[in-house]
Amino acid sequence: MRKFKKPNFMKNKSFDIISKFFLSSFIVILFFYVAPIFINFTDKNFKNKEFTNNSKHILNNTLKGDKLIEEDSTADADERDLLYDILEENNSEINLVRYTTSEIASLFEEVNYNLKDVRDTKLVKPIDIGLLPNEIKNISNTKKRKDMFIKIVLPLIVKENNKIRVDRKRLFTILNKNSNTDIEKKWLEKKYKQYGVRKNDLSTLKIRMDEIPVSLAIAQAAKETGWGTSRFALKGNALFGQWTWSGEGLKPKNADEGKDHKVMKFHSLQLSVRAYLRNLNTHSTYKNLRKSRTELRNLNKPLDSLILSKHLDKYAETGNKYIEVLQKIIEQNNLKDFDEARLLPSSKDLESLI
Repeated sequence: MRKFKKPNFMKNKSFDIISKFFLSSFIVILFFYVAPIFINFTDKNFKNKEFTNNSKHILNNTLKGDKLIEEDSTADADERDLLYDILEENNSEINLVRYTTSEIASLFEEVNYNLKDVRDTKLVKPIDIGLLPNEIKNISNTKKRKDMFIKIVLPLIVKENNKIRVDRKRLFTILNKNSNTDIEKKWLEKKYKQYGVRKNDLSTLKIRMDEIPVSLAIAQAAKETGWGTSRFALKGNALFGQWTWSGEGLKPKNADEGKDHKVMKFHSLQLSVRAYLRNLNTHSTYKNLRKSRTELRNLNKPLDSLILSKHLDKYAETGNKYIEVLQKIIEQNNLKDFDEARLLPSSKDLESLI
């Protein structure tokens, strides 16, 4: 009887082993099929919607020269949200000193600050003049008046562009990481607000967080203020004639009936420059300017003020005529010489003179 049962026992054991093998294989295959579906489901329905960084993928897309990434075409953000940091500083209780033209000229001479050296060396003295001198409109010599105006606004423009350059470098560092710290996430939240960008829209943030050529900024400031002589510039530190519907401002004397806008007032010239850059970098009116700038970046070309100025026809009511005037100011005054200018580090000796 034992001899008869032994082969049958072995046969059953072999069948049992094969069955377990196929069952195990089926379970393993089923796991690898179901797991991705389950993970995807939990990501969509249960994960916290905080900033998750698929940065390298985003970086590869945003840096491709053969494919232009479009910025998100959302409605303009509220003025108070975009300019919240500027509006806070506008309420500063610090009274700035308004120097005379002779005092400013003496300061420039003492620190050996002249435009010829800046054109040659591309280095700018870090002189922060907070208010335009009232007497600038009395300088009869056109060249001297222009030089005075450029020397005042040039360091302010370079300083604000430099801040954007530093921010942009930090953004690229964040984009190139697989995960980010809490400090980096908070910094991004702040920048989303400043640039009117939806949360986690890194592509749009990259397009908007960029510089404006120094020559273009000087030309617009010159045009909007009559080289520093306008009422808005002298009474409101408004270098760029920026309108406001909610902030403190000056009412245009010849404003059309029914128009309730004002020209925004600023605590200092520096804040006016910052608001101007924020305006060009966020308002939907200047979307084509930002697109053109991105195209130049993708081609590794310098930001050309003559090219970008073509997209400022809506900055003023004169449209294309406004563009022609800006381009003439840039060319006739050789303002592109200042596009590569960099700010020298400030020193205690220099700060004591201001």
